[in-house]
Amino acid sequence: MAKLPKIAILGAGTFVKTQYIPRLAEISDLLIVKTIWSRTEASAKGAVDIARKYFPTVECKWGDAGLDDIIQDNSILGVAVVLAGQAQVDMSLRLLKAGKHVLQEKPAASSISELEYALSSYNSLSANFLHQPLWAVAENYRFEPAFVECKNLIADIGDMMTVQVIVEGSMNSSNPYFSSSWRRDFTGGFILDMGVHFIAGLRMLVGCEVVSVSATTSYVDKSLPPPDNISSLFQLENGCSGVFVMVVSSRSPKIFWRVVGLKGTLQIERGNQDGKHGYLVSFADASGLNRCSFYPFSGVTEELKTFIHAISAESDYKADARISFIEGARDVAVLDAMLESGAKHGAPVQVKRF
Repeated sequence: MAKLPKIAILGAGTFVKTQYIPRLAEISDLLIVKTIWSRTEASAKGAVDIARKYFPTVECKWGDAGLDDIIQDNSILGVAVVLAGQAQVDMSLRLLKAGKHVLQEKPAASSISELEYALSSYNSLSANFLHQPLWAVAENYRFEPAFVECKNLIADIGDMMTVQVIVEGSMNSSNPYFSSSWRRDFTGGFILDMGVHFIAGLRMLVGCEVVSVSATTSYVDKSLPPPDNISSLFQLENGCSGVFVMVVSSRSPKIFWRVVGLKGTLQIERGNQDGKHGYLVSFADASGLNRCSFYPFSGVTEELKTFIHAISAESDYKADARISFIEGARDVAVLDAMLESGAKHGAPVQVKRF
């Protein structure tokens, strides 16, 4: 037990309670959750009560004093930062400067300027450490088995002709994140917070970067922050173009990625099978043969396992590129360009390169 890496969790909201604690429990043989922190005592205790079932020795910390305790605790190797989007970069940098490895929830940042500040600050830390602490961004889509499989299949459809990403979300009053105040004060609102997932899926699937976009945005559902709809044309660096359409809240949710190539078509669609949520992968080849496979969700567990493995390593804390901050930054950059284009009534915008 003494050799297992000890981590802390900053944040005690819905996602910590329903995802982080249960998923970390699945890999409890790999780590020890030493501390859970929140701004308020009541919130921290609520999460700790759930976590104690799996991690009996977990401690409860709150407020500035509790945060200082975590920063100064040399036994804590890594920290999961699961806070309001506006607070995450500054908190992550504070922990990194103290030598902690950080797994920060998405989105990586709220804007291009914050991304540039984050990366500049992080790169300047390298002079202070023999091994620079790891800054990872949690993006479970890059770890979902469906996307891993499709990344391997994409070459089989031949030269890409077109790509479609259609997201008809279900962000309504029955969703636990609907009333989240920080998302309502966030530039881009749910489009940015939710949208980075779908851009991550797109970038992983096509295996190259989005270079330019032209988008229109609208605001229809006044129960949501603006904008709540976006339609964008995008150009990939491989010369292929595509469309990205996102509706934050639809009465009939549907989410899929579809790539049409010279030799076949590949599609990933969110769905259910045998009571499990996951992705249906459809691959149609030149002969018309259609193969389908279903992959249950497991990306959150896989990304957490990857982070723990990276910080447990005796070597240079080299991490899987899929959790690197730069990957998270590239997801945000695409959406930032789409939102900028929407504000400019569809004017073409180049995506900032990171």
